[in-house]
Amino acid sequence: MYIGIDLGGTNIAAGLVTDKGEIMAKASVPTNSGRPTEEIVRDMAELSKQLITENDLSIDDIEAVGIGCPGTIDYKTGEVVYCNNIKMDHFPLSDVFRKHLDLPVRVDNDANCAALGEYKINGGGASSYLLITLGTGVGGGLILNGRLHRGFNGVAAEPGHITLVSGGERCTCGKEGCWECYASATALVRDTKRAMEKAPDSLMHKVAANAGKVGGKTAFDAAEMGDSAAKQVVDNYIRYVADGIVSCANFVQPEITAIGGGVSKQGESLIAPIREYVYRYEYNKHMPKMKVEAASLGNDAGIIGAAMLCMEE
Repeated sequence: MYIGIDLGGTNIAAGLVTDKGEIMAKASVPTNSGRPTEEIVRDMAELSKQLITENDLSIDDIEAVGIGCPGTIDYKTGEVVYCNNIKMDHFPLSDVFRKHLDLPVRVDNDANCAALGEYKINGGGASSYLLITLGTGVGGGLILNGRLHRGFNGVAAEPGHITLVSGGERCTCGKEGCWECYASATALVRDTKRAMEKAPDSLMHKVAANAGKVGGKTAFDAAEMGDSAAKQVVDNYIRYVADGIVSCANFVQPEITAIGGGVSKQGESLIAPIREYVYRYEYNKHMPKMKVEAASLGNDAGIIGAAMLCMEE
């Protein structure tokens, strides 16, 4: 049995995971990311202990703990080199965790963990697998020959920062025109608000009022109701996402590209037009096409993938 931990800016989620990737039990606590990092790590360990005791297990029943963490990770040492969402700079996450719970620990980027989880459960043994996550930013993880591809320095597969529009929107990374400036849920909300300002009669105002906020679903819901301004937002967003995937496909040609993150819950209303666009405009016109599909594990992907880290080597 393994413990997988998904450390997020809002919640710490953990699960007991079998060697086949089945979650036997889950628990979560708020991250409260503004507090000292040592307290966050203590809560991660306490959550792990809670799972062990509540499921009538002992520490000897746990092979190892895997942790998915946002930011730049030295997966060989378990050090968080840099994380913006949770203030960690050269923080020895693995070592600090083991002070609270003395078990072998593996740490990697959270998007890498999500990709590994989706691949192990839904990859069907594909030789290559790309996960794109559409959330606050655009994240990703790449599986080549059944293993995570991290690059020589551990920071490969950051598709959100390929350039989509030269000189475009300013990105949090400091560059302009990154893909995540156009394809993230954050960008979708921004563009929805801009469209609402230009179209005061749009149904997007009604949808947002009913929901209590402008969110990633606002434009999609209004577009389904026949609103033309909303449809333009959705069409633009789909093209932004698809253009980035075309670039990824042209370079990697993964057997499967899965789209995850909150926006992917739109299902085939999002995936189908992306798939059609990618198939039409990718360079490959004559060889077999990669599959473009929605990721299906949701928040469980990070937990499963983190546990799977422990089985990699």
